[in-house]
Formats: sequence, C-alpha cells, structure tokens
Amino acid sequence: MAEAERCAAEAGFTKSCIPEVGRLLRLAAAAKPTGVVAESGTGTGVGTAWLHSGLGAGARLVTVERDPELARGAAGVFADDDRVRVLHGDWRLLERHAPFDVFFCDGGGKRDDPRRVVELLAPGGILVLDDFTPSPDWPPRFEGEVDELRLFYLTHPELDATEVLTAPDSTAVLAARRG
Repeated sequence: MAEAERCAAEAGFTKSCIPEVGRLLRLAAAAKPTGVVAESGTGTGVGTAWLHSGLGAGARLVTVERDPELARGAAGVFADDDRVRVLHGDWRLLERHAPFDVFFCDGGGKRDDPRRVVELLAPGGILVLDDFTPSPDWPPRFEGEVDELRLFYLTHPELDATEVLTAPDSTAVLAARRG
C-alpha cells in the first residue's frame, strides 16, 4: 500500500480509493481465494494494493489504466508478484480475462457501458463501484435528479445489490451476480 500511495503523491494523483473502500476491496478479493479479480482504473495502484492484500495464493489480478505514466508506476509496484498484471489502455482490454469473480469498476465501463460491466461478472461474482454521493431518497438522487446510473446497478435483474456508506460524503454499491 505504502509504495502505491508514494507513487500517487509523486505523480500528484489525488483520486486513489479511500481506506474504507479499500477494506471492502480486500474483503471481496479474500472471498474469492482462487478467483479472477479485475480492476478498471488502476491509477497508481492504491486500489490494486487493497485487492492484492486479500488475494489468495490461487487467485490472479488484472488491472487496466489508460494513462501510460500511471500504468507504468503501478506495474512497478507489483513487478515482483506474477499473480498481478497491470495493463495500459482502454478498460475493454479486461474482456479477454473475463469472467471475473471480483470486479472493482472504478474507471472505464462504470458509466459508459454498465451492461457490459455486469456481463463480465461470473455467476456469484462480486462487483464494487465507489464514488457515489449519499442519497436518503428512493430512487437515489444526485444533484436533484434521479441517479440513473446508481439505479441501474441497484435494480439490475441479474444482481443482488446494496449501497454502503463509506464516508460521510461517499457511498459504494456492492453487488453479486445471480447465477
């Protein structure tokens, strides 16, 4: 974790996942000890490090980052673990590694192709989506409007989903694919 956080500081990267989300990621990875774990939006690898901290000996982790400098830095953090692969490019590079037992969709896909995100999950696969704003309303609202994206995940017929308050100003959607 410390090395990924150091890389973030050196790169001026301020969008790393918060520790509260990190603990959810560790738990999700630990729940699938021989699974395929994926992440969209590596950044400098802080979320990757949290996933890695729960990774079982028989599991593998693939993550993708579109920024070449960030991807290079994250790849350096995990260079000594052959269970971890850091890709540079569009989030769709993950498709060749699917289906996923755990998918932390923090970058591409979450907003631009949510249907495909769900399709990439294995039956019983866990999806983690963070950076939502808390809403006391149902359906959930954001900036006065129904939050259609969050509603998509929370009501998708192939998912059992819930929302978890991770900080006073942030929630995460956790879902498991039925199957």
